[in-house]
Amino acid sequence: MASRTERILIIDSDEKARAELDRYLESRGFYVSGCPDLSSAFALFNDKAPDVIFADLPAAAIADLSERLEQVDAFIPIVAYSGASRAADVVAALRAGASDVVLKPCSEDRGALDDVLGKLFDRVRVNRLNQLYRQELEEANRDLREGIAELRADQRAGRKVQLRMLPDHEQVIGGLHVDHLIKPSLYLSGDFLDYFRISDDQTLVYIADVSGHGASSAFVTVLLKNLTNRLQRNLRRGSSEDILYPERFLERINSELLDTGLGKHVTVFVGIISESTRMLRYAVGAHFPMPILAFEGGEAHFLEGSGLPVGLFDEPKWEVYEVPLDKPFHLILFSDGILEVIKAQNLDEKEKRLLELVSGGRHTIASLNEALDLSGIPELPDDIALVSVTDMAPVIQSGSGDLAEGTVSK
Repeated sequence: MASRTERILIIDSDEKARAELDRYLESRGFYVSGCPDLSSAFALFNDKAPDVIFADLPAAAIADLSERLEQVDAFIPIVAYSGASRAADVVAALRAGASDVVLKPCSEDRGALDDVLGKLFDRVRVNRLNQLYRQELEEANRDLREGIAELRADQRAGRKVQLRMLPDHEQVIGGLHVDHLIKPSLYLSGDFLDYFRISDDQTLVYIADVSGHGASSAFVTVLLKNLTNRLQRNLRRGSSEDILYPERFLERINSELLDTGLGKHVTVFVGIISESTRMLRYAVGAHFPMPILAFEGGEAHFLEGSGLPVGLFDEPKWEVYEVPLDKPFHLILFSDGILEVIKAQNLDEKEKRLLELVSGGRHTIASLNEALDLSGIPELPDDIALVSVTDMAPVIQSGSGDLAEGTVSK
């Protein structure tokens, strides 16, 4: 018979019976070894564990052997191989941990012995496959844990980069007090914002919400910061004035996103506040909700305006809206994640609730954070970004009138 890979150990103090079973099993192609007692068998385990054990041992010794195998997590079936004639002895062997019982001498019923071997090695093969699958699963889990650890390290590094890109909190820029808050739903945020002086008279503020979540969306926020830095440098060098015009600012973002080929688009609100003319000029790249403008002693309202999303079309155009700021004002910008945490039945009620908060005097980042309990929400459904702009300069009446609605710049 062709050689097999299975190993069988015979434990039997009867050397003649052990040799007889050894010869038969070897004739069937198995690797066979034998020993006279249990202590000798344990010594063999340190070398090469068998696949099946034939043991002519009392029930107590079989139980000891079975317990020893369980301790080393070894699936090795034990066949009680003895000349027992009483049913009680057979039952005792099975209760002690034997998988089957074969009566001596094996020469009398070799067909029964072959049946036992066939069943046992079917179980051995199944167990080997299970051990292989378990090993592969453990390796996959180890690789997964290592990958997750590496991903978390990358996310921590990315988060540090994002935080360093954000402007300082509670800045006084000319006659404006500006502050912000970003709360990501994941470790990295797809929301971004910035504000800075672009001339002795003008301050630019924008808020952006990148489509999707995670690292690819966070990468776009790096692109936005890099672009605004370049546009500011270009203005200082006199090579480009794009940053002075809200619509041209959106056009530059649009072309940069299309060039990346990431398939990402952005919703953006960008506004430029002129302190000398007391005017807000802005463009809207499908951003929602619109910012809220609140005048001191007056009612708050959402700014008007619409426009295409940024990063989807080759040659889009955006309108520029103008709103006079002839009273002390508060301008609050939001990303759409803010609507996800407002408890209301529909979108109209959510917007109404947001407007009520600002109308009721919730003009600062701290007061909005407290009113909406943003710090108490353990898992946000979406990124949240807020920017507050508070007028601190005295108003010079220009005679332009108190216009509540935005007008399109010609």
